[in-house]
Amino acid sequence: MTKRVAFITGGASGIGLAVAEALCSRTSEDWDLHLVDLNEDAGKKAVSSLKNAHFHKTNVTHYESLIAAFEAAFTTSGRLDFVFANAGIVERDNFYENHDLSKPPPRPNQLSIDINLKAVVDTSYAALHYFRKSPKTDFSPVLVMTASCGGLYPSEFCPMYSASKAGVIHFNRSISYCYHLAGIRTFATAPAAIRTNLMNEEEWKSFPQEYFTPMETLIKGVLHIVDGGDLEDSTGKKYPAKEAFGLTVEICGKSFYFRDAVDHCDQQMRDMMKFSSMENQLARIEANKGNTNGA
Repeated sequence: MTKRVAFITGGASGIGLAVAEALCSRTSEDWDLHLVDLNEDAGKKAVSSLKNAHFHKTNVTHYESLIAAFEAAFTTSGRLDFVFANAGIVERDNFYENHDLSKPPPRPNQLSIDINLKAVVDTSYAALHYFRKSPKTDFSPVLVMTASCGGLYPSEFCPMYSASKAGVIHFNRSISYCYHLAGIRTFATAPAAIRTNLMNEEEWKSFPQEYFTPMETLIKGVLHIVDGGDLEDSTGKKYPAKEAFGLTVEICGKSFYFRDAVDHCDQQMRDMMKFSSMENQLARIEANKGNTNGA
């Protein structure tokens, strides 16, 4: 049995750790787990209770730190099979705060965008490289990004969080076909409120208990798409294996749902967007090679 290797950002707690624990508990598979997090104490504690687990103290907003973690994981395990771009935070500043009108306002704190979106872009970019570098097996590598229900529905109090998560969903849809050509499956999950360390106890009190989604539903949804093959959501919506990539998986309550992208407004838009494809743009670049605008 080939050992599979997972690289999980935000892996020291919450969703990342829960998925790592679920992989570790599987008796039919053997996983090497690389947990990537800035919290060193939580990371060391997490790997102490998991078999074949490694911790990499990493600031995912610093590309050099992130790449060092990828390098260390690949050097240790010799391959990557599953990258979970999961690290995320929620903003706590009031975007609508009044400021002194006699001078310009301070720049808003955009750390949530740096972690939730920009770090996911960097993680996905690096994942492509290390997936290509990995020896081939019968298991197609998979990249899963953690978005949020806030990326599907606007969140008034957390507009930057909501924007970053919507960006993750659209980013996944944008790269999915080209990654698929390289044999890589990509997905974005959009969980409803799951009681994790994303917020503190006082903040969670504003959400009635009956609206929380169990972590077990999230784990079930993630493992379903990691396993691959034909996929089916809680409504019976099915995707055959050859089409099961680039999906947005909304997770709410005890169910998960495959959410379609927005349809084109009309045929003109549908036809126009074909010209933004990699095939068309690479053909344009190739055709223009050697052309200069000199006198």
